[in-house]
Amino acid sequence: MEPRHVASQPKPLCALVVDDEAPARRRICDLLARDDDVASVLRAENGVAAIDMIQRSRPDIVFLDVQMPGVDGFGVVEAIGPENMPLTVFVTAYDHFAIRAFEVEAIDYLLKPFSGRRYEQTMERVKERLADPRPTEGDSAGGFGPELLELVAKRATPGAIWDWIAVKSRDTTRLLMSEDIDWIEAAGVYVTVHSKGDAFLYRAGLAAVANRLDPFRFVRIHRSHIVNVRSIASLERRSHGEFEVMLKTGTRLMMSRTYRGEVEAILGQPL
Repeated sequence: MEPRHVASQPKPLCALVVDDEAPARRRICDLLARDDDVASVLRAENGVAAIDMIQRSRPDIVFLDVQMPGVDGFGVVEAIGPENMPLTVFVTAYDHFAIRAFEVEAIDYLLKPFSGRRYEQTMERVKERLADPRPTEGDSAGGFGPELLELVAKRATPGAIWDWIAVKSRDTTRLLMSEDIDWIEAAGVYVTVHSKGDAFLYRAGLAAVANRLDPFRFVRIHRSHIVNVRSIASLERRSHGEFEVMLKTGTRLMMSRTYRGEVEAILGQPL
């Protein structure tokens, strides 16, 4: 009888999660815990601890927060050396770190808040690379997700994605930083931009404005409303699948069922 061929089992993975914020660490650890291919999950609260764990434990993959007090994510890479780093996924809320992530050859880059599906895409990429570490034609730009590649391409074109909105009033042009915008409301051929308790009229339709805003920071919750995710304080369930969105300013807005999926995607969890 010929010996039966047994398919080799993939090596159990060891992952390291580095983030100074406990909720962020816990979310990634919870996602990794559901993966049968991940045997152990290590945790580090800062860059110094991460350097020690990488040198001692040699994890297969590290989810590395960029912004941390003291030694940040890039400081960890510099201390270990890019050539000695495990497969690295940078995790941060700020997309302008993307270019540096390319430079240190990270395999992927997760922008907070990321969806469960986006995390799964990252792990698929990680496992493919571990199974066959040879670079492939599709591995250019470090194997980053298509949405980040598109975002970086837009960043290379001045004004394609707004870091600010230029609001004109008579003879004055005022620059509103996009991070300071709480929400935007449709007003016919205009929109009303709400920022720090003030309201400004801007001549453009809501759809046109939405196309220029950072999709990782702003989400449409209604045909008439776009909100900055960082301005949301809570979401309260109402009837017929709708939610009321409470902003940190105290403003209450309705989220329609039509846009619920978009909100769940940017939050990374169902409502």
